[in-house]
Amino acid sequence: MSSILDSVNKRTQLVGQNRLELLLFRLNGRQRFGINVFKVKEVLQCPPLTTLPKLNPFIKGVAHIRGSTISVIDLSAATGGRPLTSTENCFIIISEYNRSVQGFLVSSVERIINMNWAAIMPPPQGAGRYSYLTAVTEIEGELVEILDVEKILDEISPVKTAISQEVNETLTIDREQHYHIMVIDDSAVARKQIIRSLESLNLQIDTAKDGREALDKLKSIAAEMDDVSQEIPLIISDIEMPEMDGYTLTAEIRDDPKLKKIKVVLHTSLSGVFNQAMVQKVGANDFIAKFNPDELAAAVNKHLSL
Repeated sequence: MSSILDSVNKRTQLVGQNRLELLLFRLNGRQRFGINVFKVKEVLQCPPLTTLPKLNPFIKGVAHIRGSTISVIDLSAATGGRPLTSTENCFIIISEYNRSVQGFLVSSVERIINMNWAAIMPPPQGAGRYSYLTAVTEIEGELVEILDVEKILDEISPVKTAISQEVNETLTIDREQHYHIMVIDDSAVARKQIIRSLESLNLQIDTAKDGREALDKLKSIAAEMDDVSQEIPLIISDIEMPEMDGYTLTAEIRDDPKLKKIKVVLHTSLSGVFNQAMVQKVGANDFIAKFNPDELAAAVNKHLSL
């Protein structure tokens, strides 16, 4: 138990420092890619895979690992590259996204590096709607690409975005108010999922692709008024974002007298005890693991109906 607590404490201390740890890997070539260590459960040599009928073409097969059956996604093929033809010398990165566990088949895994989110930049302009990049960074003079895993997973198995009738009937929000909220996420797919889930609430939704852009927008409004929560009472923010993460954004909001009354709901594919400690430290009002439209709507209803 003490080792778990030590691990929690070490990661909690990263809050407010805008830092992350990246696991570096390669697919079908020399290009390096990165994934946040918080999303990685395990890395192992690829075991024998079982092929099942009617699997998505990007799923290489299923693996039986520690009593569970996990779908293994060929990450190269899923992002438009050449499929990994042999799994003999490949690795599986077992990760947890949006409440599900899956394996990503990669050709090699390198090492973990500690970085500042300020060094993680949005993808270049003109990358286009078909790009699978959510961010890029430079390590040792070499470009490292961070993939939009939420887009990949949504293309393989689209998530449900509609609020259930049962939950919809319990919502007490005044839909005639057209409340103005802000949605912040570096994934265009994730932003669209949130907007589709909340469209029945008749909200006016502004968006930002990272914490820095969101903070600049909020400060611009603050230049015209003393209490920005009168204009934007609620923001829904991802945690993992280039330039400024959701934890740092929340801390900045709480430190600004004109912004501090804004309700902040952190909405992320990350999960685990580490996040609960971090949420409390930065002063967020709520934390929701992606992606459940009923829970998202209930949180918005709670914070806008107070």
